[in-house]
Amino acid sequence: MIITQVVYSSHFGKELKRLPAEVIELAIKKEIIFKANPLHPSLLLHALQGKLKGLWSITISGNYRIIFERQQNGDILFISIGKHDIYKNL
Repeated sequence: MIITQVVYSSHFGKELKRLPAEVIELAIKKEIIFKANPLHPSLLLHALQGKLKGLWSITISGNYRIIFERQQNGDILFISIGKHDIYKNL
């Protein structure tokens, strides 16, 4: 997976602002790792299934995830961030 750039949905931005500061800090670190090496084992990158097919997830910490979509132009669109139950809200 080659990343040209990461862009953020407005929904992602709103969710990010509501997270605890330590989770935001960790999310920033994980994004840096993701940009450098999207297949880094610490990200636990995986494709989603069912109604979320076509979306991907990376792990920020034990209970927090970032859900994203790969765009045709190579961009990555961060769609949602939050606890594991964010899958239910998409």
